[in-house]
Amino acid sequence: MAKTAKKLEVLVLNPIAQVGLKRLPAERFSVVKESRAPDVILVRSQDMHGMKFADSLKAVGRAGAGVNNIPVPELSKMGVPVFNAPGANANAVKELVLAGMLIAARNLAPALEFVRNLDRNDLAKKVEAGKKAYAGVELPGHTLGVLGLGKIGSLVADAAIRLGMNVLGYDPEITVDAAWSLPSQVRKAHSIEELLKASDFVTLHVPLVEKTRNLVNAKNLEQMKHGAVLLNFSRDGVVDDAAVLKGLAEKRLRCYVTDFPAAGLIGVPGVVALPHLGASTREAEDNCAVMVVDQVREYLEHGTMENAVNFPDTRMTRESPYRLAIANANVPNMLASISNAMGSRKINIHNMLNKSKGEMAYTLVDVDSPVPEAAIKELCGIKGVLAVRYLPVEQ
Repeated sequence: MAKTAKKLEVLVLNPIAQVGLKRLPAERFSVVKESRAPDVILVRSQDMHGMKFADSLKAVGRAGAGVNNIPVPELSKMGVPVFNAPGANANAVKELVLAGMLIAARNLAPALEFVRNLDRNDLAKKVEAGKKAYAGVELPGHTLGVLGLGKIGSLVADAAIRLGMNVLGYDPEITVDAAWSLPSQVRKAHSIEELLKASDFVTLHVPLVEKTRNLVNAKNLEQMKHGAVLLNFSRDGVVDDAAVLKGLAEKRLRCYVTDFPAAGLIGVPGVVALPHLGASTREAEDNCAVMVVDQVREYLEHGTMENAVNFPDTRMTRESPYRLAIANANVPNMLASISNAMGSRKINIHNMLNKSKGEMAYTLVDVDSPVPEAAIKELCGIKGVLAVRYLPVEQ
């Protein structure tokens, strides 16, 4: 375990499942709800934009997938990785998508409202007379379009196939791992428009970034089948709400099921709005907490980067007790500068690994002897170096 002069302070901004927090040994970590200079911040949904960050901050962990509530660019400039937990809540979201499809297919939301408002006098007769208005469809044989084929999209696709649906998928940025996990029965669409035209149900599973904002909009909603169902368990900004309202008014959309209620959607016929329940299961909260805490702890103790949204995945087996972890800008000559700084102080590099991700890079260096404070200060002074951590292990 890495030596430290004091316990590392972990600031928890939202309730984090205890099963995750218990993975932080009490002799090394102090979990607090208030701190001016934490070493780590763990968060779920609290908005961190506008927060002031102390120089002590080493890592931020998001117990979930999306990081829109975290000022990632600002933290990147400080050399602070932002870890998330992709896939940890995937089954929870998948189950809610299936529930959303069934709610829409069987008109359950208006049917429940119908029954809730019935006069109890002569109830059976009124039920029989009114139920015809809520007749629905069965899922087998219908086509589900899955926009975004990451972990959640793949699970949804697999479940829909098992329910007898035809599945059409589109994801221009699908990873190799995601492609391997995708069921072979999923047909590939070559564009969003092709997917929308062919699908009876469309479900969205993409992150909210600039190019996915209003990904489903007035123009491409016109491509959808009359009576289609749109499901959004992705992010609210991925869908243009005004376009959805227009689609519902024109009967092009039969139903819009969303996990992101907005003022303009509440009470609109055809809208089923849920209170952001996607990851709200005990199992998902536990999975997210365990995953992100383990990743943060590995980073703090061994410099390992896994699932950091702003730095590359970087793992190097320790071959020496003396390790340096260096967050740096992705600029030329960085490895040479680090090597020269070590060599000038007669510190032999045993092993080195450098990975890059966009404008950011990360370097792990194992050396054969202890690293003096003066050498660390010199490394910090190299142009482009954002943060340096010395991670020796006890002998």
